[in-house]
Amino acid sequence: MIRARLSAIIVACLLTSAANAQSTYRLLATGKTSTMQKEMQEAGDAGFHFVAVMGGETALGGKEAVVLMEKTSEDTAKYSYRLLATTKTSTLEKELREVADGGFNMVGQTVFESMLGGKESAAIVEKRSTDVATRYEYRLIATAKTSTLQKELQELADQGFRALGMTVGKTAMGGHELVVIARRVAK
Repeated sequence: MIRARLSAIIVACLLTSAANAQSTYRLLATGKTSTMQKEMQEAGDAGFHFVAVMGGETALGGKEAVVLMEKTSEDTAKYSYRLLATTKTSTLEKELREVADGGFNMVGQTVFESMLGGKESAAIVEKRSTDVATRYEYRLIATAKTSTLQKELQELADQGFRALGMTVGKTAMGGHELVVIARRVAK
Protein backbone atom coordinates (compact mmCIF):
# COMPACT_ATOMS: atom_id res chain seq x y z
CA MET A 1 0.00 0.00 0.00
CA ILE A 2 2.75 2.45 0.96
CA ARG A 3 4.76 1.35 -2.08
CA ALA A 4 1.82 2.07 -4.39
CA ARG A 5 1.36 5.55 -2.88
CA LEU A 6 5.07 6.32 -3.18
CA SER A 7 5.05 5.19 -6.80
CA ALA A 8 2.03 7.38 -7.53
CA ILE A 9 3.70 10.39 -5.89
CA ILE A 10 6.93 9.85 -7.85
CA VAL A 11 5.02 9.55 -11.14
CA ALA A 12 3.02 12.70 -10.34
CA CYS A 13 6.23 14.61 -9.56
CA LEU A 14 7.85 13.47 -12.79
CA LEU A 15 4.80 14.44 -14.84
CA THR A 16 4.65 17.85 -13.14
CA SER A 17 8.35 18.40 -13.78
CA ALA A 18 8.00 17.48 -17.46
CA ALA A 19 4.93 19.69 -17.83
CA ASN A 20 6.79 22.67 -16.33
CA ALA A 21 9.80 22.34 -18.62
CA GLN A 22 9.80 25.29 -20.99
CA SER A 23 11.12 24.92 -24.51
CA THR A 24 12.29 27.68 -26.80
CA TYR A 25 12.93 26.97 -30.46
CA ARG A 26 15.21 28.57 -32.99
CA LEU A 27 14.79 27.94 -36.70
CA LEU A 28 17.83 28.52 -38.90
CA ALA A 29 17.60 28.63 -42.70
CA THR A 30 20.28 29.42 -45.26
CA GLY A 31 21.71 28.25 -48.54
CA LYS A 32 25.32 28.66 -47.39
CA THR A 33 27.06 26.04 -45.27
CA SER A 34 29.41 28.61 -43.71
CA THR A 35 26.45 30.73 -42.57
CA MET A 36 24.68 27.68 -41.12
CA GLN A 37 27.84 26.65 -39.23
CA LYS A 38 28.10 30.15 -37.72
CA GLU A 39 24.41 30.38 -36.79
CA MET A 40 24.38 26.90 -35.25
CA GLN A 41 27.41 27.73 -33.13
CA GLU A 42 25.82 30.99 -31.95
CA ALA A 43 22.68 29.06 -30.99
CA GLY A 44 24.79 26.38 -29.25
CA ASP A 45 26.62 29.06 -27.26
CA ALA A 46 23.18 30.26 -26.11
CA GLY A 47 22.24 26.74 -24.93
CA PHE A 48 20.25 25.52 -27.94
CA HIS A 49 20.75 21.91 -29.08
CA PHE A 50 20.12 20.32 -32.46
CA VAL A 51 16.71 18.73 -33.12
CA ALA A 52 16.34 18.22 -36.89
CA VAL A 53 17.65 19.21 -40.33
CA MET A 54 16.10 19.31 -43.79
CA GLY A 55 17.81 20.25 -47.03
CA GLY A 56 16.31 21.08 -50.40
CA GLU A 57 13.55 23.37 -51.57
CA THR A 58 11.53 25.21 -48.96
CA ALA A 59 7.92 26.35 -49.29
CA LEU A 60 8.89 29.52 -51.13
CA GLY A 61 10.99 27.59 -53.64
CA GLY A 62 14.38 28.55 -52.25
CA LYS A 63 17.17 26.01 -52.04
CA GLU A 64 18.33 26.06 -48.46
CA ALA A 65 18.95 23.93 -45.43
CA VAL A 66 16.68 24.40 -42.44
CA VAL A 67 17.81 23.44 -38.93
CA LEU A 68 15.54 23.27 -35.89
CA MET A 69 17.18 23.87 -32.50
CA GLU A 70 15.68 23.72 -29.01
CA LYS A 71 16.54 25.10 -25.59
CA THR A 72 14.84 23.71 -22.49
CA SER A 73 14.64 25.45 -19.14
CA GLU A 74 16.40 22.67 -17.23
CA ASP A 75 19.29 22.20 -19.70
CA THR A 76 22.16 24.52 -18.76
CA ALA A 77 24.73 23.03 -21.13
CA LYS A 78 26.39 24.83 -24.01
CA TYR A 79 26.82 23.06 -27.31
CA SER A 80 29.52 23.15 -29.96
CA TYR A 81 28.71 22.40 -33.59
CA ARG A 82 30.54 21.60 -36.78
CA LEU A 83 28.89 21.37 -40.16
CA LEU A 84 30.79 19.04 -42.44
CA ALA A 85 29.81 19.41 -46.10
CA THR A 86 31.55 18.16 -49.22
CA THR A 87 30.87 16.80 -52.67
CA LYS A 88 33.23 13.88 -52.03
CA THR A 89 31.95 11.19 -49.68
CA SER A 90 35.49 10.03 -48.89
CA THR A 91 36.26 13.54 -47.60
CA LEU A 92 33.12 13.51 -45.45
CA GLU A 93 34.10 10.19 -43.87
CA LYS A 94 37.62 11.50 -43.15
CA GLU A 95 36.24 14.69 -41.56
CA LEU A 96 33.79 12.66 -39.43
CA ARG A 97 36.66 10.59 -38.08
CA GLU A 98 38.67 13.74 -37.25
CA VAL A 99 35.86 15.48 -35.34
CA ALA A 100 34.99 12.23 -33.54
CA ASP A 101 38.51 12.29 -32.12
CA GLY A 102 37.64 15.72 -30.71
CA GLY A 103 34.55 14.40 -28.90
CA PHE A 104 31.89 15.37 -31.44
CA ASN A 105 28.98 13.05 -32.26
CA MET A 106 26.92 13.08 -35.44
CA VAL A 107 23.37 14.27 -34.88
CA GLY A 108 22.12 15.08 -38.39
CA GLN A 109 22.59 14.37 -42.07
CA THR A 110 21.29 16.18 -45.16
CA VAL A 111 22.21 17.45 -48.59
CA PHE A 112 23.01 21.15 -49.05
CA GLU A 113 21.93 22.43 -52.43
CA SER A 114 23.43 25.71 -53.59
CA MET A 115 21.72 28.30 -55.76
CA LEU A 116 24.12 27.34 -58.57
CA GLY A 117 22.96 23.71 -58.56
CA GLY A 118 25.78 22.16 -56.53
CA LYS A 119 24.94 19.47 -54.00
CA GLU A 120 27.01 18.64 -50.93
CA SER A 121 26.49 15.73 -48.58
CA ALA A 122 26.50 17.17 -45.08
CA ALA A 123 26.77 15.91 -41.52
CA ILE A 124 26.08 17.95 -38.39
CA VAL A 125 28.14 17.04 -35.35
CA GLU A 126 27.61 18.19 -31.77
CA LYS A 127 29.55 18.28 -28.51
CA ARG A 128 27.78 19.02 -25.23
CA SER A 129 29.78 20.98 -22.65
CA THR A 130 28.61 18.94 -19.66
CA ASP A 131 29.03 15.45 -21.11
CA VAL A 132 31.91 13.09 -20.90
CA ALA A 133 31.87 12.28 -24.59
CA THR A 134 31.45 8.73 -25.75
CA ARG A 135 33.97 8.24 -28.55
CA TYR A 136 32.61 6.85 -31.79
CA GLU A 137 34.11 5.72 -35.04
CA TYR A 138 32.27 6.39 -38.28
CA ARG A 139 31.94 4.65 -41.62
CA LEU A 140 30.25 6.00 -44.69
CA ILE A 141 28.69 3.96 -47.50
CA ALA A 142 28.01 5.61 -50.85
CA THR A 143 26.56 3.61 -53.72
CA ALA A 144 24.01 3.91 -56.51
CA LYS A 145 22.81 0.31 -56.10
CA THR A 146 20.44 -0.67 -53.32
CA SER A 147 21.68 -4.27 -53.44
CA THR A 148 25.24 -3.04 -52.81
CA LEU A 149 24.01 -0.81 -49.99
CA GLN A 150 22.20 -3.76 -48.36
CA LYS A 151 25.33 -5.92 -48.53
CA GLU A 152 27.75 -3.25 -47.26
CA LEU A 153 25.38 -2.13 -44.51
CA GLN A 154 25.06 -5.69 -43.26
CA GLU A 155 28.86 -6.05 -43.27
CA LEU A 156 29.12 -2.93 -41.11
CA ALA A 157 26.35 -4.18 -38.80
CA ASP A 158 28.28 -7.41 -38.36
CA GLN A 159 31.21 -5.28 -37.13
CA GLY A 160 29.00 -3.47 -34.59
CA PHE A 161 28.11 -0.36 -36.59
CA ARG A 162 24.59 1.13 -36.58
CA ALA A 163 23.15 3.29 -39.35
CA LEU A 164 22.35 6.87 -38.30
CA GLY A 165 20.87 8.33 -41.44
CA MET A 166 20.57 8.18 -45.20
CA THR A 167 20.45 10.78 -47.95
CA VAL A 168 20.65 10.81 -51.72
CA GLY A 169 23.77 12.62 -52.85
CA LYS A 170 25.04 13.67 -56.26
CA THR A 171 28.25 12.20 -57.62
CA ALA A 172 30.98 14.22 -59.31
CA MET A 173 29.91 12.62 -62.61
CA GLY A 174 26.34 13.88 -62.26
CA GLY A 175 24.77 10.63 -61.05
CA HIS A 176 23.04 9.97 -57.75
CA GLU A 177 24.12 7.78 -54.85
CA LEU A 178 22.67 6.69 -51.55
CA VAL A 179 24.83 7.89 -48.67
CA VAL A 180 24.55 6.14 -45.28
CA ILE A 181 26.54 7.18 -42.22
CA ALA A 182 27.05 4.52 -39.56
CA ARG A 183 28.88 4.52 -36.22
CA ARG A 184 29.96 2.30 -33.36
CA VAL A 185 31.55 2.99 -30.02
CA ALA A 186 35.30 3.33 -30.58
CA LYS A 187 37.41 0.41 -29.50
